[in-house]
Amino acid sequence: MAPFSRKRLLHGMSKREVRDLYAFIGFTAPTFILLGVFIFWPIFYSFYLSLFKWNMISPRKTFLGFQNYQDMFNDAVFWLVVKNTLLMAFFTVIVKMAISLYLAAQLNKKVKGSSVYRAIIFSPTFTANVAIAMVWAWIFEPTYGLLRVVMKPLGFPMIDWIHSTTHSLPAVIIVLIWSGIGYDMVLFLAALKNISLEIYDAALVDGANPFQTFWHITFPLISPTTFFLLITGFINVLKAFDIVRIMTEGGPLNSSNVVVHFLYQNAFQWFRTGYASALALMLFVFIMFITLIQNRLSKRWVHY
Repeated sequence: MAPFSRKRLLHGMSKREVRDLYAFIGFTAPTFILLGVFIFWPIFYSFYLSLFKWNMISPRKTFLGFQNYQDMFNDAVFWLVVKNTLLMAFFTVIVKMAISLYLAAQLNKKVKGSSVYRAIIFSPTFTANVAIAMVWAWIFEPTYGLLRVVMKPLGFPMIDWIHSTTHSLPAVIIVLIWSGIGYDMVLFLAALKNISLEIYDAALVDGANPFQTFWHITFPLISPTTFFLLITGFINVLKAFDIVRIMTEGGPLNSSNVVVHFLYQNAFQWFRTGYASALALMLFVFIMFITLIQNRLSKRWVHY
């Protein structure tokens, strides 16, 4: 077999085709280099580290094979963290999208000052998550927090949300829902404005009630937007870290701990780099699996 050479590759190509080839390489090479350095290489290196025991300080690594994965699947804390992450993802995405769609439907009507309402609802989207977490931690504080000021005159018992094993995760979910409503609402509103009013007029003439109009007209026409928000929403919530870190630090007793925060603890607090790398690979595989399932199921209800 003849050795590879640039001349053999370019043989038979016109000068214009050669220029186009070099132009294509010149424009795409930076993108592929960036993907290789910041995406593909970290994935392969994480898999490599997951086969070792290493504390990031000592230059010596101890080869363990797949022991880190075995320890992970036998770790009760890991399964608790996975359960917390799935509960948080499910309730956050579903409730957030439902509220966002309702708000978008209301603002899609001719409401006086709708632009002001949109700006107010959207404002948490461009607010730093660290600031959001700090403010909500103060709101949930049972001694001097804002929620106490509202609940006490009404006679409701004050709950220590942040330090309760049963309420810390719901507190994080509430904050995630509140901070993400604006983004979803804007996209739903854009999708609703693209629906022709003539379709609704025709449905009204045919005697369709509001539920039938929504289920058979509105929802199918905004299904691509719904699918996009479903995919990105699950991915973003599965990667949630900063709000959990600031508000609860995964506690108490790992009741609000999630996968990315658990990964951070193993890597940068307990210096179990190999175990943390195994967690990162499992999170990557899980996100890909969830995305593929949603993409497969979307063929049944998404109308392009």
